[in-house]
Amino acid sequence: MVRVRSTLTIAMTAMIAAGLGAAIAVVATRSSPTQPAVVSGPSYGSSYSYYRSMMSRFGTGSMMGGANGSMMGGAGYRWMMGSTAAPGWMRGGTLPSYMMGVNTDPGKVMGRLFADAPGPRVNPAAAPRLGNEVPAGATVASARHRITFSGRTARLVVLASPAGSPDETFRAAGLVDPTIVVRAGTQVSIELVNADPDTAHGLVVSTARSASSWAPMMTAAPAFAGSALWFLGDPTSAGMHAGTLRFTAATAGNYEYLCTVPGHAQKGMRGVFVVTG
Repeated sequence: MVRVRSTLTIAMTAMIAAGLGAAIAVVATRSSPTQPAVVSGPSYGSSYSYYRSMMSRFGTGSMMGGANGSMMGGAGYRWMMGSTAAPGWMRGGTLPSYMMGVNTDPGKVMGRLFADAPGPRVNPAAAPRLGNEVPAGATVASARHRITFSGRTARLVVLASPAGSPDETFRAAGLVDPTIVVRAGTQVSIELVNADPDTAHGLVVSTARSASSWAPMMTAAPAFAGSALWFLGDPTSAGMHAGTLRFTAATAGNYEYLCTVPGHAQKGMRGVFVVTG
């Protein structure tokens, strides 16, 4: 297996403080999906450079020109990427028609636009093994469709819509959309790999039962600081995009994990996340 690791996929707040670039995979670091951080575009480094290069393909009209209030500038970047909150297009905002073209599926549009974005990659040949890998310290109960972690750390690889599984589903430890159980206080690390050839996917551990909504991020906030990765672009010849959620499962309760991209959770891309006392 070849994994190209990078420090690019980090929490936005830490990135800004350190003056580092970030991958297009944006990890949420707080629970509110409605208050994006106020930052200037250039501080995003290589990610912002990629964004400007990608957006420049659409021309230099009024929507594109200028540094403020346009899709090309920092404000447009925050709307598209979300910073530490869900991006505007995941909260009911409509992608511009010049970006959508004849395609009305935002997942397919975003997957294509950010296919060449910077960030860590996973060799596609490794995907089948990763999707069936039993995590260290975990018990997998296939009959109960459950993965249970008994220790204080939980590390899990989750594939988004991989080959061999039903479309719009997650696969982990050989199970499709399994229930994941951890103890309160557990340090959780979930590596998400987008194995779908033509659609963006993300993952959030949420407090609200809103998976039936077309745009669940309008009502669902991340349950824990760091428990969301908004989206990953399509795979390319360089590999499959990957990003890691890192958070502490601080409070016991029943939560849900779901794909953040509009329409995906509604189609079944979701599961139960349980934190025991």
